[in-house]
Amino acid sequence: MLNELREPVITGQTRPESWRRLQLERFGKLLAGHENEVIEALAKDLEKPPTEAFFEIVALQQELKLVQKNLSKWMSPKRVKVPLSLQPGEAIVKLEPLGCVLIIGPWNYPFSLTLQPLISALAAGNTAILKPSEQAPTTSHLIDDLISKYFPPEIVSVIQGDGTVAAKLLEQPFDHIFFTGGGNIGKKVMAAAAQHLTPVTLELGGKSPAIVIKGADLKVTAKRLIWGKGLNAGQTCIAPDHLLVEQQLKGLLIDEMKKAVGNFYGPTPLYSKHLARIINDRQFQRLKSLLNGARQKGQILFGGELDEQAKRISPTLIEIEDRNDPLMEEELFGPIMPILSIANLEIAIKDICCQPRPLALYMFGGTPQERTKLLNETSSGGVCFNDVVMQAGIPELPFGGIGPSGMGRYHGKAGFETFSHEKSILQRPFWLDLKFRYPPYELNLSILKKLLG
Repeated sequence: MLNELREPVITGQTRPESWRRLQLERFGKLLAGHENEVIEALAKDLEKPPTEAFFEIVALQQELKLVQKNLSKWMSPKRVKVPLSLQPGEAIVKLEPLGCVLIIGPWNYPFSLTLQPLISALAAGNTAILKPSEQAPTTSHLIDDLISKYFPPEIVSVIQGDGTVAAKLLEQPFDHIFFTGGGNIGKKVMAAAAQHLTPVTLELGGKSPAIVIKGADLKVTAKRLIWGKGLNAGQTCIAPDHLLVEQQLKGLLIDEMKKAVGNFYGPTPLYSKHLARIINDRQFQRLKSLLNGARQKGQILFGGELDEQAKRISPTLIEIEDRNDPLMEEELFGPIMPILSIANLEIAIKDICCQPRPLALYMFGGTPQERTKLLNETSSGGVCFNDVVMQAGIPELPFGGIGPSGMGRYHGKAGFETFSHEKSILQRPFWLDLKFRYPPYELNLSILKKLLG
């Protein structure tokens, strides 16, 4: 199968802009004709509210529109200035397809995050094999059905299965591997890719902190934090994982967050139709264990209700004293918000710099000088001020992590470049062929230095 999918690239079929636009048109028809099926599949797998499910489609539509608008410009060779010493000559950089790429999708946004990299891969002239997550089986089957309906198998194919299937795929010499998921599996992907020196893009996650300091509108801050934490029941790689709040603001912020939960999800948030469920029992039991530990220590400030059969957890606020708390050991990936007091921004920055670099960093409030300080003294995949998650909704902004939160980037032009090879090309004429470049060398070094500037 890999040889069959690589063949169109090797023979040059995928290089013309017309071929690439045809694939993007097919993708557009896939999206336009099956919105209800996508929404229903996400409801079965995650009980996603229709609005949240619809935005998985919107994200793809926005990406597709941007790529179609800019494809000609992105494909155009870029001229590079030739130094005087190498003239006459023409130098260009031309982007060409990598070949056949493997895209391994996640379970938390199983439709959009499996298919969004495919837009970039096709625009760059590649073919692809998709491996959707088996943890979201309804969506996985739907992706398989839709891809087989709109794309020939020698351009895009879907392979379903569990981790064993993924491991077998990783043994193959793909031309690029794009993986979205957790860090532990990301390490295995990278190790497998190393056997063939295959380049990888790893979209991982981590414990993305949110800082709240003086200057924040606490009512709006609370709404945005609860929305970001409740989105997909907290199962979002760039969700605010925990809060670092100035001590004098903490009580007021917590009160506003409690109000926001009630306003969003009603008097019984556990059963709100606007809140998704936890993906499977393994993830539910992990979160349940953390909640039980916090409950035993009297740390729960609000929420904490569980329904094991329905795999539901209500939005929960938990007060913690320091980084040694079990809630701070790994990415939570659930509707649980630990809250840690800080004295000031300086302390928050020191705390963040001692931790693995996160995929996202959020700050509410502060002065322009404090925002600049945060940008200059921390490292993260991205930064958003006075909001959460929304940065991922801008297709023109490159998206990706750094260090443990990932490597590589995509969205918009960044995605096109990720799935392209930058080929450097120099063309020179025959008519100027100076003798002094050839042995026996007659120029001394002082003259040579002057010639080269």
